[in-house]
Formats: sequence, structure tokens, C-alpha cells
Amino acid sequence: MGKKKMMATGIVATKRKGSFGAYIRRYWQLYLLLLLPVVYFVVFKYVPMEYIQIAFKKYKLGITVWEMPLAKNDGFEWFIKAFKNPKFWLSVRNTVVLNLLDLTFGFPAPIIFAIILNELRFSRLKKVTQTIAYMPHFLSWVIIYSVSLALFADNDGMINQVLGTKIPFFSDPTHWIVSYIAIGVWQNFGWGSIIYLAAIAGINPELYEAAMVDGAGRLQRIWHVTLPGIRSTIVVLLIMNLGNILGSGFDRPFAFQNNLVLDVAEVLSTYVYKAGIKSLQLELTTAVGLFQSVICLFFLLGSNWLSRKLGERGIF
Repeated sequence: MGKKKMMATGIVATKRKGSFGAYIRRYWQLYLLLLLPVVYFVVFKYVPMEYIQIAFKKYKLGITVWEMPLAKNDGFEWFIKAFKNPKFWLSVRNTVVLNLLDLTFGFPAPIIFAIILNELRFSRLKKVTQTIAYMPHFLSWVIIYSVSLALFADNDGMINQVLGTKIPFFSDPTHWIVSYIAIGVWQNFGWGSIIYLAAIAGINPELYEAAMVDGAGRLQRIWHVTLPGIRSTIVVLLIMNLGNILGSGFDRPFAFQNNLVLDVAEVLSTYVYKAGIKSLQLELTTAVGLFQSVICLFFLLGSNWLSRKLGERGIF
């Protein structure tokens, strides 16, 4: 019996080995395509993580990061310097507030737009609307700011001239925040709707037919069929957005901010540029960047844990 069992085990192992080899031979093109992004992440994402040590070192040219001396206060000199700076906490507050406002108004916009497009029955109108909505995504923030300034400038902007007003769109903190968020939503909602349109396309049409047979109206079909059908996609993208709650791009805030609204416009990315890179304090820059990454990681893990507790799959 023992010999038969060993022979059977060997046969199964041989089959498994053969099946794995056959699988690789059959789908080798997919793994070859996967090789490029893997190499990209290794070279540009993981290898540079070696230089995270600069946040705990005293930077010196001409020597490797491993040879650099440890900074004061057991390596936490630059973190302490950042945490004691009121401008750092101001930029943290502004980053969180602006990102939360972006999330509040910008996250639902592509969902609503995708549902509206899905309900359109005229294919030509649908295509034209999609194209117009996608176009702002391909414009740089410098171009968008230039156009916005021509439209919303306090004195000679087209909007103020037409209305005969002097609304301080970019010089008053409250008006600046409203303008900043509104322009951000306008730039991103069309492009963001692509994922939701793809998710809606994957919903079984028979569900809509069954809802119509049961007497469900258009809004009822959206509520009971469309939204549940894309719920997992919404949850995944919401988790990813929450994971970036302390992150911020550089182009948008830097292009729109000015000295009159710095109290609400200074975010971490622009603070790092001004206090770290322009002042050649690379250690401070690295320390603030590491702080951002750690906080964002906690937000990502926390939102993913919460989604799983609520019955969703999460992202991992």
C-alpha cells in the first residue's frame, strides 16, 4: 500500500508539473507583457526606496547614502524641525481640507455623469458629450489656470465684465477654495467616468428587463440595478482616494496659489518645494515625504479594513 501511495503521489506531482509547464507555454505572451511593468516598479519604485534613509541622515555629496552620518536626535532631527514649523501644520491642514472637499464633490461627479451617459439613447449625442467631457483631462494645469484667469480675474475677467461685478474668485480665500474645487471637478469628472461606464457595461441586461417587467421606472432601475452593479467599483476607487487623503499633486495648487490666499492654498507639495528643494534641504524634503507616505498608508489600510467589515471585498 505504501509503494502504491508513493507512486500515485509521484504521478500527481508529475501531472501538476506538466500542467504548470503547459500553462506557461500557452500563456507566455501574457507573462512577457507583465515583465515590463514589473521591471518599471522595481527600478523606479522599489530601488529608490533605499534613499528614504536621507530623512534620518545628514546629506553630503560624494558619498553613498549608507555612509552618510546620522542626523541629530537619533536621526529624527528633520522630523522635529518640520513638526515645529507652523507652516508645516498649516500645509497639512490645507492638504486634508482640500482633498476632503475634492473627495466630497469630485468623487460623486463621474458616477453621476456615467449614469446619465448610460441613460442616453442617442448614440451620436452620447459620443459627442463624452468627447467634450474627456478633453479637459488632457490639458495641463498651467493652461487651465491661464484660461480660468481670463474668465475669472477680479477686474478684467470675462465673467465679471459680463455680470458687471467684481467677484474675487482668486484673491479671496473662500472664493479661491470654491473656484479651486469647481475647476478640479470640471477637469476630472469626464475622464473618471470611464471606469464607471465600463462597470455599467458589465451589468447583465436581463436585470434591467426584469426590473421593467416588475414596473420599475428609470430612477428605480438606476437605484436598484445600476448602483448595486457598480458598488464594488465605487468602493475600490473610494478606498484608493482615501489612501491619498494627505497626498497632493504639485501642478494644480502651485499654478493656482498666490500670496493673497496662501493661508488656504499652501499644501504639502508646495511647502516641500519651497522649504526643502528651493532651500536645498533634501533631508527635510525626504522626511516630509516619508511622513505623507506613512499617513496615507494608514488611511489606505483603515479604509480597506472598514470596507471589508461592511461586507465589501476591498482591494486586498
